[in-house]
Amino acid sequence: MRRWPEFVQIKEVGPRDGLQNEKKHITTSDKVNWINMLSETGMKEIEYSSFVHPKWVPALSDAHEVGRKIKRNPAVSYSALIPNLKGLELGLEAGIDGASVFMSASETHNKKNINKSIAETYPVLEEVVKEAKKAKKHVTGYVSTVFDCPYEGKINPDQVIRVCDRLLEMGVDDLSLGDTIGTAVPTQVEELLEPLLARFPKEKMIMHYHDTRGMAIANIMTSMEFGINRFDSSVGGLGGCPYAPGAAGNVATNDILYLLHGLGIKTNIDEKKLQEASLYIQNKLGKVLPSKALAYEVSAL
Repeated sequence: MRRWPEFVQIKEVGPRDGLQNEKKHITTSDKVNWINMLSETGMKEIEYSSFVHPKWVPALSDAHEVGRKIKRNPAVSYSALIPNLKGLELGLEAGIDGASVFMSASETHNKKNINKSIAETYPVLEEVVKEAKKAKKHVTGYVSTVFDCPYEGKINPDQVIRVCDRLLEMGVDDLSLGDTIGTAVPTQVEELLEPLLARFPKEKMIMHYHDTRGMAIANIMTSMEFGINRFDSSVGGLGGCPYAPGAAGNVATNDILYLLHGLGIKTNIDEKKLQEASLYIQNKLGKVLPSKALAYEVSAL
């Protein structure tokens, strides 16, 4: 008989990973209102923006202002993507609780995304991690393209383990492993997690799935069989990497909740409040979000 975790923690990445690739402009006040709604759903962490240079991700150019204006729920940790020391300085001014550093397991994707080789990226991230920890901030290390790369194809698990090893040596608190283009299947999840969890504790692992081929929920179930109980997701299935051609949105928070609550797994997230937040941003974007659970809930109204 399968043994699922009793509790799963969801990190909402919609305000950052969800909006970063959207062409329609969302005003700062609308972002703030949306994040305030998400803050009341019961989730414990919201990645609310990114402090990369505005010319690379113009949709998130108001990260500092958003951070200063959101109504902070003391039960919620507000984190942001941090590329370098300048980004960290701005993030700390805006009041981040957590810093997320990022790189790829794929050399080519890393160069496309960060404009540096993997070897050149390590010293930059090491500085950020050191200063963030000095400021007593929680640090997450994002590793992209851990299964497949749009440029290099399948990624050897050894490459992923080497990157994870280095990030943990730097002092990151946990690792978020990304199926950036959403093409992984459960056997690939098994092939990565078996050697990875033989080396690192499962408590430090977060899985970050995109749903390009509709495999995200299956991959989450496989991850839970390995004892993983932390996942990134995005309201309504918003998202997509600007440097991963063809990547669809993140797995929808709504769909994960339908799965988890159906299995009797606790999340402490209120589905009704999440639906309200989903409909709010769907209306602001002026398009139907891809979440299956949300679409059903709306049709049932």
